[in-house]
Amino acid sequence: MARLNRFGFLGVAVVFHLIYMYSIFDIYFVSPIVSGMRPFSVERPGDSQAPARRLVLFVGDGLRADKAFQSFPDPSPPDPNASGALEPRPLAPFLRSRVLEHGTFGVSHTRMPTESRPGHVALIAGLYEDVSAVTTGWKLNPVNFDSVFNRSRHTWSWGSPDILPMFKEGAVPGRVDAEVYGEEAEDYTQDATQLDTWVFDKVKEMFRAATENSTLDNALREDKNVFFLHLLGLDTTGHAYRPYSKEYLHNIKIVDQGVEEITKLAGEFFGDDRTAFVFTADHGMSDWGSHGDGHPDNTRTPLIAWGSGIAKPVISGAAKAPGHDDGFSADWGLDHIQRHDVAQADVAALMAYVAGLEFPVNSVGELPLAYIAGDQKEKAEAAFVNAQGIMEMYRVKEEQKRSTELRYRPYAPLGDKVHSVEHRVAGIRDLIKAEKYEDAIRKSQDLLDLGLQGLRYLQTYDWLFLRTLVTAGYLGWIAFAVTTVIDLHVLHGKTETSRHISTITVFSALSVVLFSILWVQKSPVTYYAYAAFPLIFWEEVVARRGALVAGKNELLGKPKSKDETIALVVGALAFAGLLEALVLSYFNREVYTICFLLAASWPAFYGHEFYIHNKILIATWAVACILMSTFTLLPVVKVEDTNVILIGGFLMLLVGVLYLLFEKSIMSSSASGSEGLSSITDGLSRIILGVQIGLILLAMVITRSSVSSLQSKRGLPLGNQVTGWIVLITSLSIPFLHSLQPNNHYIHRLVIIFLTFSPVFIILTISYEGLFYFVFCGTLLTWVRLEHHIYTFTTAQQPSPPSPTPSPKPLGRAISAVSSQLSSPDGGSQYRALRLSDARIALFFFFLLQSAFFSTGNIASISSFSLDSVYRLIPVFDPFSQAALLILKLLIPFAVMSANLGILNRRLGVAPSSLFMVVMAISDVLTMNFFWMVRDEGSWLDIGTSISHFCIASLLCVFVAGLEFMSEVFVSGVDVGREHGGKTMKTEKESLLNGHGGVKTNGVAVGR
Repeated sequence: MARLNRFGFLGVAVVFHLIYMYSIFDIYFVSPIVSGMRPFSVERPGDSQAPARRLVLFVGDGLRADKAFQSFPDPSPPDPNASGALEPRPLAPFLRSRVLEHGTFGVSHTRMPTESRPGHVALIAGLYEDVSAVTTGWKLNPVNFDSVFNRSRHTWSWGSPDILPMFKEGAVPGRVDAEVYGEEAEDYTQDATQLDTWVFDKVKEMFRAATENSTLDNALREDKNVFFLHLLGLDTTGHAYRPYSKEYLHNIKIVDQGVEEITKLAGEFFGDDRTAFVFTADHGMSDWGSHGDGHPDNTRTPLIAWGSGIAKPVISGAAKAPGHDDGFSADWGLDHIQRHDVAQADVAALMAYVAGLEFPVNSVGELPLAYIAGDQKEKAEAAFVNAQGIMEMYRVKEEQKRSTELRYRPYAPLGDKVHSVEHRVAGIRDLIKAEKYEDAIRKSQDLLDLGLQGLRYLQTYDWLFLRTLVTAGYLGWIAFAVTTVIDLHVLHGKTETSRHISTITVFSALSVVLFSILWVQKSPVTYYAYAAFPLIFWEEVVARRGALVAGKNELLGKPKSKDETIALVVGALAFAGLLEALVLSYFNREVYTICFLLAASWPAFYGHEFYIHNKILIATWAVACILMSTFTLLPVVKVEDTNVILIGGFLMLLVGVLYLLFEKSIMSSSASGSEGLSSITDGLSRIILGVQIGLILLAMVITRSSVSSLQSKRGLPLGNQVTGWIVLITSLSIPFLHSLQPNNHYIHRLVIIFLTFSPVFIILTISYEGLFYFVFCGTLLTWVRLEHHIYTFTTAQQPSPPSPTPSPKPLGRAISAVSSQLSSPDGGSQYRALRLSDARIALFFFFLLQSAFFSTGNIASISSFSLDSVYRLIPVFDPFSQAALLILKLLIPFAVMSANLGILNRRLGVAPSSLFMVVMAISDVLTMNFFWMVRDEGSWLDIGTSISHFCIASLLCVFVAGLEFMSEVFVSGVDVGREHGGKTMKTEKESLLNGHGGVKTNGVAVGR
């Protein structure tokens, strides 16, 4: 590989991390879908009927199990002042009556990702899609696998345009009817109960139409029909108001009333008591109104089944019936009713059995026998058919794996004749013929478990190989990045690569062997990428090993004294300790509080003399760290608070006003001559700053109005929505007008950037995020100044060349210069070489980067982002646009950070890309930690959290690469050469050095 320039390194970093981020889905979450299986169903004599003639499925989208069964004061009483209005009561009395008298209930445990598409697929098809399939949940994508709907004679469905069409298009043509409302109906600012009442009304209309339409009437009365009611109101209300709100609880009442009406209507229409009913949910809802991860609030949903073929409730005379041991249902008032929990995919098996359908061929659900009303023979037959379906899937998957492996190793418990599938199946048949039904049920369940374990074995067959490749790739990237940094920014590209016949032969042989194995095994194309990266990286590291040796000598120098060696070891341990602390911070945000409090005292390590000359700066840094330490102690679950939003906006406004008033005095100390002062006092620049300040004020006014309107349920006024978009777009565009009269001082540029993003942060905040933005920007500016003062102080005895001052490039023309800047070589001697102490600066930047994400209240979860703020701009459900706004809000602190690090690069005299490259080299220590922590077993919380951690860590690495580009745009042409009353950097060093000494090791003061 030729020596990379900045642009090449950036491109490799982005491509590598995006490809390797996908590796967890190739390793841990391979799609379970296979084809070629034959379907199974319970075979009955000609005069025998299925348990039910038809099935009605209600799915309360986003309904948590606890909220469905708990008691609350009536959220919408006819008379709020009536006696007993505040008395807790069940909000779903009809569904509760099914539990108490008519059917069986439990908790259905969903899997991560807890989103609508995978949840409905598990319920209706009985399988768990790979996690990446959630991205197809908001499009018209046919479900390319079997389902209960596809096995029915006919399915009628009503509900959301985001769910129903994909099942209709994925089934046999004409088998599924789907009636949906318009996408504009999914308006978060309106009463979402209308979505559910629309569904109930449409069902009633169909039954009324059947009384006048004999064709429809005959079709409805056929057996093996399914009716699916998708009730989205709860999900929409939960997003908008949270699942503990009166609105959400009121929606539960509406759903319960609708279910009662449809149940009675079906009974009256069919008049044969041969209808089975299932009520459940696709996922739950977190307390902050979101879902997606594996938190128990998102994975626990209600399951209630009643009607034909469903077992009656089992009432226990004991204080607590079986199933309630976990304490989750302690406050439901149902402790005397046996609770039967299931996995979400089990519901598909239950529905197929009850309606007399063939089991979906991709289903991995275990038929919950506790819900079945049949005798032991019926249960034995059903359990046997269920197990046969699982083993058929195992047979097909094993044949596929065997056909591609060089040396296939069969699953041991099913790998010989004595334990073969055929032998076990024959044994169960014999038990059923001998009327040993209990034994047959037990053997069928054992066979089903073995089948699932066998499927698991086949699913994880390539794990060791792939994880080894990916680990080698990450280690290779770290080694390659470190080598590149040393080569470009420590040695300035003076070393030459050294390739020998022996090393070329070794890596060539490894490549041939590895790619031949992948070819023979018909591996996916991504496997080739996982194999190629470690080979490329490690070959390059070996070829440039001379740079590593020379870099070690340059950075560590000659043999050190004992004290210096101890200091170096302690520093290395502290470096590693902070990286591991960042890993821990993904589980406990309070780690940042501790780190910031420790960082407040960090300047003390540079001695008394440094403190004397920088009292105000050190005090400012300490205050900033203390303030930053408080944000990770604040609650993650935020409630919309207009007062806090406006306080944050006022502080942003105050910064702009004070800067506008005192701009001349701030800038004049660093201006060089009359030309600089003319630029400073230019009226046009001040007018543009005034407009930016005015946009902050307008954002505060419009946000207050929008929040008031939304909270009072009046919807979002069109004028507010339009004005909000105008403010957002204008605030991001107006900074380019500064190019008409540029002021290139770095403080002026940072103020422009701060004011640019302030209106956006006000519009998209719901609580203390605005306060964080104000404190965070102040912390970054203080950090940049403090690092520069430390560098000046510690290098005073050996002055380095001042940072080169680029030709002025106003912000408006900065982008055009970025490509040439990024693709240029390092620049050689015009920049100073990196020192060992610069690794600490990169680590501080990485710490602040992580803090920018977690301090705003986000936790390491993909469901931790509130949609409240985006309703002020997009009130109707539009997931990709809404996600784009959330990402914009997340990226703003990163953008500000990139500008500050870019300025710090210039103030320290290092190459523009050098510190970014160091950060990219060390960041994958976190990524590797989380890669090995990814789980696909255990609690759904653990699974979801592990995926979220890895993805966030990987994306932060990609963000760092993107920040390189942002930095060039933001700081292009910035002047950092003078400050402190016109003294040059060298003069400042001399003033600090005057009368002061100190022991310095590689640029770091260790004491006097």
